[in-house]
Amino acid sequence: MRLGIWTPLPHTIRSEPRMDAAAAESRTRGAGGRPDKAFQYAVDVLRTAEDAGFETTLIAERFNGPDLEAWMLTSALAVETRSIELIVAVHPGIFHPQVVAKMAVTLDQISGGRAAVNLINGWWRQEFDLYSNGAWLDRNDQRYERMEEFMTVLTELWTKDTPRFQGRFYRVEDGSLPSTAVRRPYPPLYCSSLSPIGRDAAARLGDYWFPTQIERDDGYTDFDWTIARVAEEMADMDARCASYGRAMRHGVSGHVIATRTREEALARARDIHAYGDLGMMNAVVSKSMNTGLVGTYEDVAQRLLRYADIGVEFTLLHFHPMLEGLESFAEHVVPLLHAEGLRPPSGHLTGTA
Repeated sequence: MRLGIWTPLPHTIRSEPRMDAAAAESRTRGAGGRPDKAFQYAVDVLRTAEDAGFETTLIAERFNGPDLEAWMLTSALAVETRSIELIVAVHPGIFHPQVVAKMAVTLDQISGGRAAVNLINGWWRQEFDLYSNGAWLDRNDQRYERMEEFMTVLTELWTKDTPRFQGRFYRVEDGSLPSTAVRRPYPPLYCSSLSPIGRDAAARLGDYWFPTQIERDDGYTDFDWTIARVAEEMADMDARCASYGRAMRHGVSGHVIATRTREEALARARDIHAYGDLGMMNAVVSKSMNTGLVGTYEDVAQRLLRYADIGVEFTLLHFHPMLEGLESFAEHVVPLLHAEGLRPPSGHLTGTA
């Protein structure tokens, strides 16, 4: 199992003093300094994660907010880190796939083969209204049809010398990408979707899958229920992939609360639940506890091992406070995983079964 971490951004982690100061600075004209506070926090977290053996990170995209723009941030992080994979989120409709194909290859070259792409359809209409030049689609089937076309254009530009594509939303005529990725066959695609159309698109063209059906707000209190839901979704995706003669690798994304006692962990979880009730963005953090990684150091280690046993091959984790939580996880949980022989899988998935 590969350990992964979310790159800290204002909308991806719970409010904490260091990130709050960075967000306040970003909103104040003329207040920026060198280095930027949010950027330096991201660097500190990722360097600590690399030292602890983490192998991948997700850089989320949030246009409506004080977050640093994901592709710009990732390019800067590429030269401040040495080994961690850099998964950049992208919204079809705000970006065109031809541009993303070029940006991803450029990032892969700059980073020495560490680029990856996370496809997110987006759910915040206000964000699309401002940044996509009117590209919001009300119907989910249309949004996922666009996502599938987006993925098709990406992979064909990355793999074919003279791709041709004519779709409803995108077209490529006698085009080519004059540069290639370092990583073969191309920067991998991370996907997640509640829609059957989106799942089929991911099964046909994606490389890595996040489960989406852990919907109980108190899922972290019943891990047997939680892991059963994850296993069901993995089986569904495996069947979809098999129909195309392919395979995907599975991962889980979630908030970790690992403490000396179970009572302390559950108290912190209840506090985060209350935080999640304060607003839409707060709920992003509270719902991420639903992967069940809440308990003692031993509880969390054993739950990660159980995920590995059902075929989960990577994680994307976050903590609160972010840096202190990561350091505690590295000190107390990672050694338990190593003691059980948990090591990362070998090789990169090529997309064929």
